[in-house]
This record gives sequence, structure tokens and C-alpha cells, in this order.
Amino acid sequence: MAELTLEEANQLDEDAFVDRFGSVYETSPWVAERSRSAQPFSSVSDLQETFEATVEEASEERTRELLKAHPDLGEQTEMTDASEQEQASAGLDQLTPEQYEAFQRLNDRYQEKFGFPFIMSVNDESPETIRSAMEERVEHTTDEEFRTALDEVHEIARLRLDDMVED
Repeated sequence: MAELTLEEANQLDEDAFVDRFGSVYETSPWVAERSRSAQPFSSVSDLQETFEATVEEASEERTRELLKAHPDLGEQTEMTDASEQEQASAGLDQLTPEQYEAFQRLNDRYQEKFGFPFIMSVNDESPETIRSAMEERVEHTTDEEFRTALDEVHEIARLRLDDMVED
């Protein structure tokens, strides 16, 4: 069940809007700050599209910062509640020692190549599926993977917004 209706979201003042939606894009409240001026939103899809457009219009440096804000998958470290729940839904909080080591090696290789963590919308995916995607995507070009990672960030945000707001 969503936390609030679209009508309620449209009535939030700036501070409340940023407080409520500042974590939709992983620890990047600037997305909500910049998107709020488009209120009122006609639908949850309109809200999502506005957030996405805000990110797409940002500088490459700002967008890279957003990508870098995401935790490594399978990492046993402090992360946002949303990331913890998403990773748990994929079983990444219960990796065997061997799986954990494999994820760490892939995370390191990916981070070294692209300069940001591997990002994937992992809700209800299996560790094997995620690992396979990591192995495939680490072979991408930098431009190709930047786009893929950003698309995954938008999908994560869409799922988060769907959980937060209903039309």
C-alpha cells in the first residue's frame, strides 16, 4: 500500500516534498528539490517522468555522483533502508561466503573499469541472475554502461515511487 495519494503529494511544501522524496534517487535529494517546481503532477507516471527528466538534464558530473551514491550489490555495509530491502528481496543479504567473494571480485572489477558501482534493479531477482548480469555488463563500453546504469537507476526510482504514491 502506498504511503500517500498523489493529491497529498501535490500538496506538500518544498521541505516536506524533499523530505518525502529525497531518497527516491539514492541519497540524492537534489532530484526531488529540482522536480518539485513541476507540481501539481497529473499522475504518478508524471511524477516519475519529471524525476527522470531532472536526472537526464543534470550535468554528467552530477549524474556520476548519483551513480556513485549506490551501494555495491551484496556488500555487507551500511546502506539506505530502501537499498537494504531491495537487496534482501534478491537474497543478497544471505550470500554464501563463496558467493560473497565472487560478488566482491566482480564489484571491484566493475568499479575499477567504470568508476561507479554496478547498479541493477534487483527486486525479486536471484543472486545467480545478478551475478550473470554483472559478468555480462562488465564487458560493456564505458558509454554503454553509463547509460545502462542510469536506466537501472530510473527503474529503481520508479519502483520506489510506486511504493510511495498512488494515483
